[in-house]
Amino acid sequence: MTLSEKAAYLKGLMDGIKLDTEKDENRLLGKIVEFLQDLAVSVDDLEDNAIAVSDELDEIEDNLDAIDEFLMDDDDDEYDDDFDDEDYDFGDDDYEFDDDPTYEVTCPKCGEVQQLNEEELLKGSIACPKCGEPLEFEFDEDDEAEEDE
Repeated sequence: MTLSEKAAYLKGLMDGIKLDTEKDENRLLGKIVEFLQDLAVSVDDLEDNAIAVSDELDEIEDNLDAIDEFLMDDDDDEYDDDFDDEDYDFGDDDYEFDDDPTYEVTCPKCGEVQQLNEEELLKGSIACPKCGEPLEFEFDEDDEAEEDE
C-alpha cells in the first residue's frame, strides 16, 4: 500500500466514524489527516522524480559507455598499417638533446662567443680565451632552484 493509499484510508476511517470536527481534539485529528495526505502526495512526486532522474542517469551512463568503447576500441589498428615511418622525415638529425646543456657567453671586450656547460658557469668566472678578459657569472638561489626543477 502506498503512502497516498494509507492517507486515504485514514481519511476514510475518520469520515466513517463521523467525528464531530467542531470539537478541538477532532479538528486537530482532521488537520493531521489532511497534512498526512499532502505529505503523501509530495513523497509520491519525489519518488516519481527520483525514478525519472535515475532512468536519465542510466541512459547517460549507457551513452558514455558507448563513447568510451568507441574511443578505446583497439580495432582501429587498420589506420596504423597505412602509416610508415620511413615515408616521413621527422628531422631527428636536426636536434640533439643532451643531458648537459650548453650556454653561449659573449665577451663584452672582444665579442668572442663561447659555448660553456653548466659546470663551467658554476665556477663563477673564466678568462676569455681570445683577449684574456675575466668573465664573471653570478647565480641567485632562485636560479639554482629553477635549475633543480
